[in-house]
Amino acid sequence: MKMEKEALAYAVELAEPHIKEVNGEFYSDKVLKRLVHNPKAEAIKLTTLRSLVDYIKSGTDIMSDKMIIHVESPTVVSLYSCLDLDRGREYIASVYAELPSFPFGKFIEHERFLIGVQSTFISNNDKELLLKFAGTVENGTIASYGDDGVTQKATVKTGVASKSDAVIPSPVKLKPYRTFTEVEQPESSFIFRMKEDKYEGIQCALFEADGGAWKLHAMENIQEYLEEQLDNLSGFTIIS
Repeated sequence: MKMEKEALAYAVELAEPHIKEVNGEFYSDKVLKRLVHNPKAEAIKLTTLRSLVDYIKSGTDIMSDKMIIHVESPTVVSLYSCLDLDRGREYIASVYAELPSFPFGKFIEHERFLIGVQSTFISNNDKELLLKFAGTVENGTIASYGDDGVTQKATVKTGVASKSDAVIPSPVKLKPYRTFTEVEQPESSFIFRMKEDKYEGIQCALFEADGGAWKLHAMENIQEYLEEQLDNLSGFTIIS
C-alpha cells in the first residue's frame, strides 16, 4: 500500500501542471520554480583599504553600474552589487584588517604588558606616562597602590627606608592599533590596573572605558578615507 502511494505521488509530480485563471489571477495545481542561470563570482579576500581602492580603480573586473561598499566594522569592509532581477547581490570583495593583538580586559605579566604597549599603541602623552608608571616597579617593590578615580598612585620602594610616588591619570587616553592602518586610529579611554601576585609577580591590565564608542569613530574614519579615494568614480555608495 505504501509503495502504491509513493508511486502515485511520483506520477503526480511528473504530470504537467494545470494553470487556471480566476478573476484575473493565475493559479497552478503544482509549485512552479523558475529556472535561473545567474552565477555569482566568489569574493576575493583583501587585507588593506589601499588594495580595495586599487582593485576598484584598475577596472580588472566588470561590475554593476551601482555598487555598495559596506563598512561592517572597524576591521571588515565588503564590496557588493545592487540587487539584480532575482533580488540577489554579488559579493565582489571582502577586506579584513590584519592587526597586532593586545589582551585587553585581563591581567598579564609585567614585561609582556610593557612590550605590548610599546609595540601596539601609537605614541601620545598618556602612553609615555603609562610606560613610565608601569616601568618603575619591580617584584617586591610596591609598598602601596591607590586609585582615587582621578589619578592612580603607586608608592615604590627606592631603598631600604626611602620611598617615592609614581602617578598616572585615570583613565588614560590611548591609541592602540584597532582598525585599518590607512586611517587614523581612534583615541579612547582605558582603566589601568596593576597588582602583585605572590607567585606570578607584577601583573598589569587595561580595561576599555568608552563603551565601544571608538568603533563608531573608526568606521567613520574608514568611510571618509574611501570617499576621498573614490571621489572621482561614480556608481559607488559607501555606507557604515
